[in-house]
Amino acid sequence: MAQSLNNSSDTQPCLIDAAGWLSPVARCPSPNFNARPAGTVIDLLVIHNISLPPGKFGGGYIERFFCNQLPVDDDPYFGTIAQLQVSSHCLVDRRGRTTQFVSFADRAWHAGASVFAGRANCNDFSVGIELEGTDEQPYTAEQYTTLVQLTRLLMARYPITSERIVGHSTIAPERKTDPGPAFDWKHYFALLAQSHL
Repeated sequence: MAQSLNNSSDTQPCLIDAAGWLSPVARCPSPNFNARPAGTVIDLLVIHNISLPPGKFGGGYIERFFCNQLPVDDDPYFGTIAQLQVSSHCLVDRRGRTTQFVSFADRAWHAGASVFAGRANCNDFSVGIELEGTDEQPYTAEQYTTLVQLTRLLMARYPITSERIVGHSTIAPERKTDPGPAFDWKHYFALLAQSHL
């Protein structure tokens, strides 16, 4: 059975509260955020992937990375990224469990230099969701289930349509490749359409 968005076995519904936090969902507040520009409409969802160390899953390193607490002695790669200050709004791990780092009301630092439909600085108007994974390794059924649940919540709260759900590679094609060819967009959108019925 797929893990629910609220990370528990009960049937308590998951909601986005007035402050932009999922409830009840695990929180790991990141210092890497700031306010969105005044009057900004949140209308883009960006899907990413991440694994730390690259190609390895678990270990809690993603959470520590987004909180500027990456232990550089644990892996040689960590020394090359520890100085970066980045975050996403949420992470969906391999078991489909969700952790939120930044309120949806705020600007997480996930997209970097980016453009969508001629509009730059996608962090200003987007939500960033990280999937624990790589470009080449298939994502899990639990991740798709949770991502669809999360997407439906966001679409109900913000004017995000299916045409405004993209990969990081779409908004930063010269820099980024994620979520990569392993991400099954057709499957994801089919599940999303089913969940709307």
